[in-house]
Amino acid sequence: MDSPQRRKSGLNLPAGMNETALRLETFSGSSSSFRSISISSPRMISSLTSPSSSKSSTCSDRFIPCRSSSRLHTFGLIEKESPAKEGGNETYSRLLKSELFGSEFGSCSPAGQGSPMSPNKNMLRFKTEHSGSNSPYSPSILGQDSGFSSEVSTPPKPPRKVPKTPHKVLDAPSLQDDFYLNLVDWSSQNVLAVGLGTCVYLWTASNSKVTKLCDLGPNDSVCAVQWTREGSYISIDTNLGQVQVWDGTQCKKVRTMGGHQTRTGVLAWNSRILSSGSRDRNILQHDLRVSSDYVSKLVGHKSEICGLKWSHDDRELASGGNDNQLLVWNQHSQQPILKLTEHTAAVKAIAWSPHQSNLLASGGGTADRCIRFWNTTNGHQLNNIDTGSQVCNLSWSKNVNELVSTHGYSQNQIMVWKYPSMAKVATLTGHSFRVLYLAMSPDGQTIVTGAGDETLRFWNVFPSVKTPTPVKDTGLWSLGRTYIR
Repeated sequence: MDSPQRRKSGLNLPAGMNETALRLETFSGSSSSFRSISISSPRMISSLTSPSSSKSSTCSDRFIPCRSSSRLHTFGLIEKESPAKEGGNETYSRLLKSELFGSEFGSCSPAGQGSPMSPNKNMLRFKTEHSGSNSPYSPSILGQDSGFSSEVSTPPKPPRKVPKTPHKVLDAPSLQDDFYLNLVDWSSQNVLAVGLGTCVYLWTASNSKVTKLCDLGPNDSVCAVQWTREGSYISIDTNLGQVQVWDGTQCKKVRTMGGHQTRTGVLAWNSRILSSGSRDRNILQHDLRVSSDYVSKLVGHKSEICGLKWSHDDRELASGGNDNQLLVWNQHSQQPILKLTEHTAAVKAIAWSPHQSNLLASGGGTADRCIRFWNTTNGHQLNNIDTGSQVCNLSWSKNVNELVSTHGYSQNQIMVWKYPSMAKVATLTGHSFRVLYLAMSPDGQTIVTGAGDETLRFWNVFPSVKTPTPVKDTGLWSLGRTYIR
């Protein structure tokens, strides 16, 4: 039976203990020492446990960890699906878990099949982190893994479409079928010059106006035409070996220069020098500022010269001949600085890249059929491709890194290539003879081709500078067939 003292206090104390032996130790935030409080009545105990007193207490028996530095994803903490989720999309759920917690969560199999979700397995399992992921729902599916390139997620760009038919055809009577001549050129002022027999005709592209520039007479014929870069003057090579310079706007002859012993079939202008190549195997350098016919002679070929092009910076001149040689000259030497002899046929097609300095393309004749690319700094051949036909002309696009080639035996085709992959962009056909002549419009979008079938055909092959889409017909030129003279 309880003693009277315990009934009086209302406390159920062990035997041998009284109220004075009970002490409650608290820690004061304002003092670094402990102090003892004597409890003399139950009212004091109840006041210590009241809400008002708990608010002022700074002590706590709970430790709340900081989860920001924890690696909880390394533990197999898999929650059972609630009844509300049983009918949901399991694939979506696994993908969501793999993205939030890592690949190990996404790759877990369903409960009841020996997975961590099964009740007979430990719920807490420490797992080793793996550098790679074998989960089909890994973050790489969403493009976060470097193993998947951007090309996989981005659809490939559709190839550019090139019209397969010419948008205009001009009849060009007496256009000669001669591999060694160069009878078509397009000026920077949008005027096309064509050598037909003994005459040179000018065709203005903006209004289709045809003007007869000159007639050499019955004892001579036109072998080559070439505009200056400004497009005001035009040079004409003749079968008698003369080099004539005409004012294209006034239709007046400015000068006649000699020096060649026989026909002169190719011309090339730089900023101030006119170079002419002849059947006499020589290259003459003409300067209109001096009175002499030529200022220097370049000797190196062993046969007729049929290809001649200045680089865009005027530093180097490339020449090709019927001796299968491709020679490169500079401004300060009378001897070639490079002799490239890999071609096995005449080299007429020559073109300097406008996009990369010291990059030269050349094409060989029927026995060679190859387009070769050269680094003229060291003379190394960068690439070559067999086109399957005689290469008659080459021209780079100034708008995109592509080039066009025209061909003779045996397919008479026109081909557009992407550089440096040399993937075929388009193959155009229509001429029934070798496509011996090629010129490009000043905007770089249209080419004109000429052949022994006595036609000039205009093709839209290159995009403009601002847009990658093919240029549509502006309506300035009709689709009908007209005559150049």
